Amino acid sequence: LPPPHPPPLLFFTTSTAPPLDPNVLVFLPPNSLSLSLSLTKGFFINPFHIRFSNPQIPYHLFMNLLRSSFIFSNPKFPRNPFSLLIKPVVEKMEVEVKLRLPDSAAHQSLSSILSPFFQKTHFQHNFFFDGALSELSSRRAILRIRFYGVDPGTAERCVLSLKAKAVIVNGVSRVEEDEEELDPSMGRAIWSDPNLIGSGESRILKRVREEFGVKEESGYVCVGGFKNVRGVYDWNGLKLEVDETLFDFGTSYEVECESSEPHKAKEMIEGLLKQNGIPYSNSIMSKFAIFRAGQLPPMAGE
Repeated sequence: LPPPHPPPLLFFTTSTAPPLDPNVLVFLPPNSLSLSLSLTKGFFINPFHIRFSNPQIPYHLFMNLLRSSFIFSNPKFPRNPFSLLIKPVVEKMEVEVKLRLPDSAAHQSLSSILSPFFQKTHFQHNFFFDGALSELSSRRAILRIRFYGVDPGTAERCVLSLKAKAVIVNGVSRVEEDEEELDPSMGRAIWSDPNLIGSGESRILKRVREEFGVKEESGYVCVGGFKNVRGVYDWNGLKLEVDETLFDFGTSYEVECESSEPHKAKEMIEGLLKQNGIPYSNSIMSKFAIFRAGQLPPMAGE
């Protein structure tokens, strides 16, 4: 945001609680940005304060200026031993339009109308993990491993996601999301033995261990999952994802669209559906929430 809006507060977390009295670290990179962090005892570090000594530096660039790869690993500057304890928590707020289709006929009609804009089909196998004592779900978070391919046993792509605090209002979903690519063989190993989460070296697996406090003696569990067949379409500047989700208890159909302008995107998609006489309603639950409920929800308005 440009001035005069204040910069947002960012938080850093440590791999171990530093046994330090409050200290101040100051970094002076060549862009004249100065930054100080107050280290305190405990798991979290206080919000840091940003001072721009060069007023020409736009505020919207500060996230790039503060990336750990630049500040904490720049070979031009001596490495401060405290920096080894500091790891930025970078979360994306995923904002999506989610509209539910009532049945296979509506799904097929929309897929046919969008066929000139077809890009690809994804076969997704989603598996979800929690602490044995619900350490993640009790804090409205869940760990997901998604395999891309007809068979998860032979899938060549795997994505690990940590999602938290999902909310859906009027067909617009917002959820905190952190994700990274995971070697498929490691994903299959965790699927077979969830306790490998406790020793995995990926960034997100380390974050799960640090933030959710799952004890080694209790460990992790796979709570199950479902398959999703996703058609991807590039339509009028929007990336539409038309889903057929196969649960053990039934099949759900939905159209999704991630957008920085969700209300505008929603109006466009609703216009397409109405123009072609395709019934729909606002989604009221995420796929994971439907999975946990064990039954398909009614269409909104029923």
